[in-house]
Amino acid sequence: MAQGEAHSPRLYRKVAAHLLDEIRAGIHPVGTRMPAERDLSVVMGVSRPVVREALLALEVMGIVEVRVGSRAYVLRLPEDEPRSCAAEVTPMELAQARLIFEGEAASLAAVNVTDDELVRLESAVAEMRREDGTFEDWQAALTDFHMTMARATRNVAVERGVRDLWEMRSRSPECRRMLEEARNHNYRYSLEQHVEILAALKGRDPIRARAAVRMHLEGSIEHVLMAIEERAVADARARVAEMRSRYFSR
Repeated sequence: MAQGEAHSPRLYRKVAAHLLDEIRAGIHPVGTRMPAERDLSVVMGVSRPVVREALLALEVMGIVEVRVGSRAYVLRLPEDEPRSCAAEVTPMELAQARLIFEGEAASLAAVNVTDDELVRLESAVAEMRREDGTFEDWQAALTDFHMTMARATRNVAVERGVRDLWEMRSRSPECRRMLEEARNHNYRYSLEQHVEILAALKGRDPIRARAAVRMHLEGSIEHVLMAIEERAVADARARVAEMRSRYFSR
């Protein structure tokens, strides 16, 4: 994989697919620790943020666990057939499901979060603050934040539910496209909301944590709707321009 491809929106998926193949082949057996991000970056010829997002994608799938202060550990072998339901989920359906589910998960996490997990959440927010970061950097930090919060619930069923939602989010091309467009509208808003969620978790305040996550996701829904509206307007303008060119060309 060429370094020049490092900012391709789909590059992390290629890296994740390659790592899945290596796990299937037994190169990284279940229960073992995977190579460091730095080493994987060199071997695969991509940037470390791309490797980081690929590992987080595998974590969302439940294939690996990225531990604080350590590396990724292989939890299980990948399924032979990928789930297909993600392609059928719309961005609005996913946002609504997250609104229903993740607010309560945040409430539970506020009661059970550890100091190490708070450090990791702070690190994710710091990464989100970077103004020079790519969409891939932001996506990796965002995924890390929400997966860490899910683990902090100390409830395997809740953690798995959140993972499933984020797996659908990462697998659906439509969701990813709309979320990237929405991010262009609400970068500052999203950052501020994650700072508020972190403050609620630090304060061990379940009511505040629930409210912060719900406010964040309600805002995300609004920005997805704005992106959909802008896309529809742009498409309509393009069609009118084409008609104008066709009927008024000289």
